[in-house]
Amino acid sequence: MRLTEFTDFGLRALMRLAAEPERVFTTDEIANEFAISRNHLMKIIHNLAKAGIVVTLRGVGGGFRLSKSPEEIPLGGLVRLLEQRHALVECFQADGGQCRLTPDCRLKGKLAAARQAFYGELDRSTLADCAYPARREGQNIKSPVLASS
Repeated sequence: MRLTEFTDFGLRALMRLAAEPERVFTTDEIANEFAISRNHLMKIIHNLAKAGIVVTLRGVGGGFRLSKSPEEIPLGGLVRLLEQRHALVECFQADGGQCRLTPDCRLKGKLAAARQAFYGELDRSTLADCAYPARREGQNIKSPVLASS
């Protein structure tokens, strides 16, 4: 299963907020730390605020923070929320899509079961399990090193 960039960026921001749940972060701060689009992040934060996951604060010292403890926020719910506009495959769209294999397709049930297992695994963890601590000054985010055979 491949998650959208929208979900990826949203999870990165939430993981960072989870490390300091009482702190107010700015969009610029998170966008710069993770080298992601500020405009894209603003849309994500707007969606998360509408869903009650984050609280936004206006004015001087404004920004956003988690609305509740990271231990109370299941990962599965976050991914469902962030991915809700994107169907896994065409036939999972609300209108059923235009797939010519429907209604004789035997794959749809398998994909539905796999998606349920995926979310089931995420439902066993919370945002607190994935909190991402602040970088120290001068510390870079490193890409994983792949082991050679």
